Amino acid sequence: MIENYKLTEYSRGGGCGCKIAPAVLDEILTGSKSQLQFNNLLVGNESADDAAVMKLNDETAIISTTDFFLPIVDSAFDFGRIAACNAISDIYAMGGKPILALALLGWPIDKLPVQLAAEVLRGARAICDSISIPIAGGHTIDSIEPIFGLSVNGIVHPKKIIQNNTALAGDFLFVTKPLGTGIISSALKKNKCNDETLKAAVDVMTTLNSFGEKLSGLTYVHAMTDITGFGFIGHLNEMCDKNRISIDVYYNAIKTIEGVKEFAKQFIYPDNTMRNWKAYEKSVEGINGESLLMLCDPQTNGGLMIAVSESHLKDFKILLSQNNLTDFIEPVGKFMPAKEKNIYINY
Repeated sequence: MIENYKLTEYSRGGGCGCKIAPAVLDEILTGSKSQLQFNNLLVGNESADDAAVMKLNDETAIISTTDFFLPIVDSAFDFGRIAACNAISDIYAMGGKPILALALLGWPIDKLPVQLAAEVLRGARAICDSISIPIAGGHTIDSIEPIFGLSVNGIVHPKKIIQNNTALAGDFLFVTKPLGTGIISSALKKNKCNDETLKAAVDVMTTLNSFGEKLSGLTYVHAMTDITGFGFIGHLNEMCDKNRISIDVYYNAIKTIEGVKEFAKQFIYPDNTMRNWKAYEKSVEGINGESLLMLCDPQTNGGLMIAVSESHLKDFKILLSQNNLTDFIEPVGKFMPAKEKNIYINY
């Protein structure tokens, strides 16, 4: 029976923790830059943003992204749902509306039944059906480990794109989901995660960040990204835009999935937590043992990080409440003029 197969036993890593290290990625991209100029390319590699954006005309720009990874849970259906949500979130993180998806599937056909691959795709279709977009095709390969994701296109008005590196000093930072999915995935692999905690993590990872689309065009929302494989610290560092601005982080205001701090006390965490810390430690002041594990934990389909003008905090909090995000109504940091470090952790 296909239920007897645990997908995480067939993969080295899982979810967005599979990402190549930031320094290695920079080296790859530096050596592959095009010499051509594309005047209609509004967002490309230069800003480490969530997706590429190409202007089609004065009213429409297309957002294009792709995301795929190894299993982060044992359930094939849930793996498909999580991977789909994670890929689609890059569209929402730009303030866009998803319109089309293509599936990307690598499957070890000599190790795992093809019925499991069908379950993965069924999970992805369930997510795409929920927002009325088609999986209109894709590509498959026979691979050593199971891999799944989507290539997703979306649309946005060219003047309503929300980028990740446009926050202003004085803006407050909000995060729309709790942290901890990477740690819980590691606990699952060690057979130490109970069903209740796993369900809480799966619920986080299968919740679409559709709130991002509703922020498009709001002039008081200055920047936005989603938290994925580089963790809270990594993606916040990108928001600080090469030390253009800095931020005070209110650590105690940051939500975590219930039970995840108990795993951290047992030193259960993904290997890429330390990879993330090594990449960003020079940009951070004030971190300690627990906060390092929480803030560097690689997330899969984590929450949106949103920079909001201080003058419109009341309006934004009302919007959060109207979208069932009252648990995240308090800011978790405040941007300020550039200082020596990008990120200052306060307790």
